[in-house]
Amino acid sequence: MKKQALGFALTAALGFSTPLLAAGAAQNIHVYKSPTCGCCTDWVKHLEANGFEVEVTETQNLNPVKIDAGLTPALASCHTAFIGDYVIEGHVPADDIHRLIAEAPQAKGLSVPGMPAGSPGMEMGDRKDHFQVLMFNDNGQTRVFSEYN
Repeated sequence: MKKQALGFALTAALGFSTPLLAAGAAQNIHVYKSPTCGCCTDWVKHLEANGFEVEVTETQNLNPVKIDAGLTPALASCHTAFIGDYVIEGHVPADDIHRLIAEAPQAKGLSVPGMPAGSPGMEMGDRKDHFQVLMFNDNGQTRVFSEYN
């Protein structure tokens, strides 16, 4: 009887602790970027500082990566990343990526089109341009996921 009770207690403890352990674990993200782009490197540092485990692939030709990811020119920026089944395009703040993963919406991914000043990796002193993080679907349709400045 004691073995059964111990087994149940152990199973319950592990079962309840698993989500907590998973929530604290680093999330893997794979970033494709130019080897000479400093703002992309700064964005990678931003991700690492916010709990992501980052794999970087440097390439001189990002267009095939963007095309394969289903990105339209209107969504494009300087680097493309993948986390789980989601595409992350451009200078998306780490908090928005964490929110995307937590909420798990039906979407293709997130994008910050262009390279707005003040977005992660694009810090320029006190200059902070207004920018939106767009959530997009397989058809390239967008909606505002978050907004800054």
